[in-house]
Amino acid sequence: MEALRIILLLFLIICAISVSFTKRLLVSVVIYMAFSLVMAIIWLILESPDLAITEAAVGAGVTSILLFVTLKKIRSIKTESRAGKIEESNE
Repeated sequence: MEALRIILLLFLIICAISVSFTKRLLVSVVIYMAFSLVMAIIWLILESPDLAITEAAVGAGVTSILLFVTLKKIRSIKTESRAGKIEESNE
């Protein structure tokens, strides 16, 4: 059981550092989701199921969905800008 805790903590550290160094936003969101799911597992190991459920629902669920929607909207704006439909930067 102690080895599992150490592995999970190392995975959390790796996730936290890799989010800082990734350049693609989609990859950052996926890493954030993995971080939240591992945190939920750690809360279960620490015998706190209410926090585990909250972390899984809010951290990996709702927040990730909101970030995916935001990325979709940002990318659609960039796509329209490249097509020449929106020329705000030339003004």
